[in-house]
Formats: sequence, C-alpha cells, structure tokens
Amino acid sequence: MVGFNQEFLLGHLPYWLFISLMMVGLYIVMARGNLIKKIIGINIFQTSVFMFYISIGKIKGGTAPILPLDMKADPTVLYSNPLPHVLILTAIVVGIATTSLGLALIIRIREAYNTIEELDIIEVEKGEQSRENIYSTFSSLRR
Repeated sequence: MVGFNQEFLLGHLPYWLFISLMMVGLYIVMARGNLIKKIIGINIFQTSVFMFYISIGKIKGGTAPILPLDMKADPTVLYSNPLPHVLILTAIVVGIATTSLGLALIIRIREAYNTIEELDIIEVEKGEQSRENIYSTFSSLRR
C-alpha cells in the first residue's frame, strides 16, 4: 500500500481545502442551535461544493471553449470544460433562493416562538403539546 507523501498532499491541496471547508459548514449546521448560524453553515457547505465543481472544470493549459470565426477548430488545442461553470451558475441562483426562503422562515419562527434557538423552540412545542393533552383529557372527562 502506498502511503501519503508530501507530493500527493500538496498536489491535491485545493481538494483538501474544499473538504475542510465542507466539514466546517457541516459542523456549524450540526453543532449550533441558532437557526441563523445553521443557514450560514449551509451556505459555507454550499460554497465549498461550488468551489470543488469549478476546480474540476479547469484544465491546466486549457483555453475557453470558443470556436474561431472560421469554425475550424484546431484539434491540438486543449479546451476547459464549460459544463461545471454553467451548472454552478444555476446552483448559485438556487442557493440564494434557498437562503432567502430559510431566512424568511426564521423570521416567521421568531414571530411565532419569540426565539430562534432550536432547543427553546422544542421546549415551547413540548409545552404546547402537554397543554393540548391536558385540555383534551379534561374535555373528554366532562362528557
């Protein structure tokens, strides 16, 4: 088995950075109870995925895939793949829309529960459920 050597680690440095950034975003989503911080964690995770896909589309020594005016492509020219860049533009728009929707939902949650902390919301929900159970028990006894 071939071990990790310095050349392998340095040769794949961008990928290690993307993975590190992805894990930071995942940690924020899982470890924080504040809903705003969870949205920020999702955005960090999303950004690392964008950077990863954009880095896949870049080829060392590659040029933009634009044909010359005479429409005769030189087969010796190396072109970069434009598909990851196009997909990421779409993903960025979807990410912005998702973030906006998440923030709007957090505003509504804040209005309803007077908090944006996950544990506080769970406690309020448990309190409401226990009150509903008590009311339903008393109303069934009255009949």
